[in-house]
Amino acid sequence: MTPRRARTSKSSKRSASRGSVTAETAAMLPALMVVLAAALWAIQAVGVQLECVDAARMAARAAARGEPLDQVRAFTQTATRPNAQVAITRGAELTKVEITVEVRPSWGESLPAVRVSATATAATEQ
Repeated sequence: MTPRRARTSKSSKRSASRGSVTAETAAMLPALMVVLAAALWAIQAVGVQLECVDAARMAARAAARGEPLDQVRAFTQTATRPNAQVAITRGAELTKVEITVEVRPSWGESLPAVRVSATATAATEQ
């Protein structure tokens, strides 16, 4: 009879822990979703940063060549985001373009925005 008791106690231990992995996963799932959402938001912000860097470079070159600043500003906003703030400074030697964009996740409009900016400088052509 002793071997039977050992077997029964083993099976009762197994049934006591049965389903605990499912319960732990269900308790952890909301935290995992928050981490995933934050990671996707960070990836979106990095993508917008790269857009701003490319647009600032193109705008600095165009403004340094002597193209009208209004046209350069409009083209830059088209290349980045409609809510982009573009500041162009054309000097005798250098032309500087600064682009600033507020990034919000598309799934969370009530969340605070992350400010992304890029600056590019080019030598002004005579």
